[in-house]
Amino acid sequence: MKHNRLSAWSAMAASLGFAWFLSSCAPPNSSTSSPSSPPATGKPRVALVMKSLANEFFLTMETGAKKHQAAHASEYELLANGIKDEQDVARQIELVEQMIAQKVDAIVIAPTDSKSLVTVCKKAQDAGIVVVNIDNKLDAGVLADKKVKFPFVGPDNRKGARKVGDYVAQKLKAGDAVAILEGAPNAFNGVQRKSGFEDAMKAAGLKIVSSQSAYWETDKASQVVSALVTEHPEIKAILCANDSMALGADAALRAAGKQGQVLVAGFDNISAAQQLLQEGKLLATADQHGDQLAVFGIEYALEMLQKKTTPDDRETPVDLITKK
Repeated sequence: MKHNRLSAWSAMAASLGFAWFLSSCAPPNSSTSSPSSPPATGKPRVALVMKSLANEFFLTMETGAKKHQAAHASEYELLANGIKDEQDVARQIELVEQMIAQKVDAIVIAPTDSKSLVTVCKKAQDAGIVVVNIDNKLDAGVLADKKVKFPFVGPDNRKGARKVGDYVAQKLKAGDAVAILEGAPNAFNGVQRKSGFEDAMKAAGLKIVSSQSAYWETDKASQVVSALVTEHPEIKAILCANDSMALGADAALRAAGKQGQVLVAGFDNISAAQQLLQEGKLLATADQHGDQLAVFGIEYALEMLQKKTTPDDRETPVDLITKK
């Protein structure tokens, strides 16, 4: 009896083992296919990989992209991703890796670091994925070293910053002291905006007494400006490479009792900056049309998928915004 019971259990185990073997060898059912499998619709999948979604500019970018996809739902699918911290380069690289693993058809990326993202973007391109660079241009030297090219779709940041700087200069006189709050030093657009401000200040004969990074962030900008106005009480204007830093500069000036005495300018035209413009607390900003920037990149990616070509860079608009 004991022998018969053991035989029955052995037979059952063998049966279950064989069933498991068959199921593991069978092709995956379409309803449980892996994320890397092609979409059932057959529509191209475009991944939008942005910088920090804590920055209103990139939330505006995401909203614009989603509206475009909703209006063109029959043409493509959209996967929108972003990081929490403006400087979390590793996380953005991880996001691109995930999109490669999911075998998307195209990646439209606003890189947080102009150099560090080149390698993973090349990996995507080598995997047959179309890559379009928007907002912050990837480093030309690293691209050449890796022997890779991606079309850049975005504004001329130096030109935009020059427009803002020229407008600020009109309100000052030669010899006045000014300061620049730079973006992240590893970001091409931050470097270009700094250069644009410098071009304008030099042309107007203004004196740049300080130029340092606040890494795009409001709190860091507030700390930097608090120290600046103590060290350089003669400062007449602060030019900020984005509006988030301009908000921080305004907060620091208010705390120091210097609001209205020091001009502040920004870049991006986010809604909070628009409010400061109307209140006269922000002199000027630049609008690079964040709600359309990702759309330009997505349309370029779809064009590349359809025509199987790599088009040239495409410059997008950037406009001076003042209270008027």
